[in-house]
Amino acid sequence: MPRIAFIGAGSMVFAKKLVGDILSFPALSSSEIVLMDIDEHRLEQTTQIATAMVENTEVEATIESTTDRREALDGADYVLNMINVGGTEPFENEIEIPREYGVEQAIGDTLGPGGIFRALRTLPTMLDIVADMEELCPNALFMNYTNPMAILCWALFEETDIETIGLCHSVPHTAEAIAEYVGVPKDELDYWVAGINHMAWFLQCEHDGEDLYPRLREAMTDESIYERDTVRFDLFKHFGAFVTESSHHNSEYHPYFRTDPEEIERLTGTDYAERMPTATYLEGWKARSAERDRALADIDPQSVTIERSEEYASRIIHSLETDTARRFNLNVSNADASITNLPRSACVEVPCFVDGTGIHPCSVGDLPPQLAALNRSNIHVQQLTVKGALEGDRESIHQAVKLDPLTAAALTLEEIHEMTEELLDANEPYLPALS
Repeated sequence: MPRIAFIGAGSMVFAKKLVGDILSFPALSSSEIVLMDIDEHRLEQTTQIATAMVENTEVEATIESTTDRREALDGADYVLNMINVGGTEPFENEIEIPREYGVEQAIGDTLGPGGIFRALRTLPTMLDIVADMEELCPNALFMNYTNPMAILCWALFEETDIETIGLCHSVPHTAEAIAEYVGVPKDELDYWVAGINHMAWFLQCEHDGEDLYPRLREAMTDESIYERDTVRFDLFKHFGAFVTESSHHNSEYHPYFRTDPEEIERLTGTDYAERMPTATYLEGWKARSAERDRALADIDPQSVTIERSEEYASRIIHSLETDTARRFNLNVSNADASITNLPRSACVEVPCFVDGTGIHPCSVGDLPPQLAALNRSNIHVQQLTVKGALEGDRESIHQAVKLDPLTAAALTLEEIHEMTEELLDANEPYLPALS
């Protein structure tokens, strides 16, 4: 049975879901699961729930728990990464300092000043993890859930030979949204999606051979439907394809939506994927963080059962272990030109076939030029952030922020430079050495 290491297992709700997913497959139900986190309290909560899953059912899995990362990684076959580096203080800086300058981020974990600086504080630890893996489990598959997905995975593609993929649920969640908008069962959608993480495009979307795009265009003329996903419907209207991730997230990846208070207010009608008002994701995150500290009090271990969620990780492991063929949208290197009009060095999100022989990204060819252009507006920011982080190049970080679509729409170059310097100074304890 495989040895599966969870790094960042103190994220109890998410770790509980993934452990349950793994144990739900009979072929994996005897797995050796190792939970690791530096937060002993949260790690203990996750361990109690995972142990209860095993004890309350007839599975033969073993649950180990450790605060020692190397102990967790030793001999692992699969490594699931869900770390959060730095906690509250840098997150507040990443949101509030840009806000003082007039950059109104929505989430701040993927692109923009927030995504860039989250990547800078996360990458040193990520690189330490894969360095340990090169020594202790060089053949293990590294499965990343931590954002900013594209930047972190891109850096690992360049810095390690450890096989790395990024997992995100935005494609199935978007399929669910489309199915709801056009009134068809979500499990009956047939789709082909490609692009980058949080900005991948439904190039084809069908039901029983019928192209659903005409029905989706008709659906968005219904004001009650349009208001549920304003940004994505606007992008669809002007660029011709429906995009993954929620309107709330997508509003900060483009220059069109978050520079005018009235326009931001117009977006507040969006309710799909828990739309929140400007910048309150930070407050919500802080509240949920406090709840996690007492999460076990709300769960009766005797009632814990094994359930399977929509997450990909367990299905990927099952496919690799049992030679069961499945297709997933995964974040992988574009080195083999899966998308031919995006950079070969980029991290792309494309369909991948997975079976006992491995993970096989599909050939997508060229994206429509307007969609590739929107992707490239984010890719250039990602590229410079990776360069700045790996080379310790302060100027590349400045250039990344200056090329960010939202920031560039809101500020002058000098204002961006001043804001970036303030972010660098405020977050210096969390960042790699820069010169």
